[in-house]
Amino acid sequence: MTSNSKQRFGLIGYPLTHSFSKQYFSEKFEKENLVAHSYELFEWKNLDNFRNFWDENPDIKGLNVTIPYKEKIMPHLDELAETAKKVGAVNVIVRDKEGRSIGHNSDYWGFEQSLKNALDEPIENYHALLLGTGGAARAVAAVLKAHEATFHVVSRSPKTFLSQKCLSYAKLQYLDINSYNLIINTTPLGTYPQIEAAPSIPYHRLKSMHFLYDLVYNPEKTLFLTKGENQGAQIKNGREMLELQAERSWQIWNEQV
Repeated sequence: MTSNSKQRFGLIGYPLTHSFSKQYFSEKFEKENLVAHSYELFEWKNLDNFRNFWDENPDIKGLNVTIPYKEKIMPHLDELAETAKKVGAVNVIVRDKEGRSIGHNSDYWGFEQSLKNALDEPIENYHALLLGTGGAARAVAAVLKAHEATFHVVSRSPKTFLSQKCLSYAKLQYLDINSYNLIINTTPLGTYPQIEAAPSIPYHRLKSMHFLYDLVYNPEKTLFLTKGENQGAQIKNGREMLELQAERSWQIWNEQV
């Protein structure tokens, strides 16, 4: 596949200390001989100039969105696709044929497929702890809801998330961890270079019945996963999810290109 038409893509977030997306798409463009395609990083401290940026760069066909803007970007867009409305967060933006910015969510699809690949039983058979309340947590929660899996959300601060009162990490220390067999980390804790960080859960009470899924992919095995594995738990990182959501991003962009 070749293309002589200049097409730019990129990632919005802050900070962007390590980008899976840039490496992934740069390698994809080279492999598929898309010589006029490029993927750039846009490390912005705020979104104040998004509209001007979008209007002044018509050769940008699509963008990915990461922490901390998956929810904050939504009011800046012209339209939201059904996936973004369902999740309540955006991680893919595409320019439609009229030049408008349309927000989508590919995290949902990527997480759902990756989780199905990892689990021994259907998702609905699991009782989950969802660590974190950001944009990625919304996609994970939407998948769990769609499969009618029960779950509770854990947050550092008392709040209501998706109509349920969050558990605190302090309270989690006193709960029966064996009543949850799936624990999903959607926080950035443990991401390189802060690899010594991990969510504060009672790791010493984990057993082989538990499955720990970490959306973090760098390092390959976070402290969260290492501590779980040391207790006999099954583990999986977020690399496959990222690859799946990236390919779904590419499909979304090409529906309009």
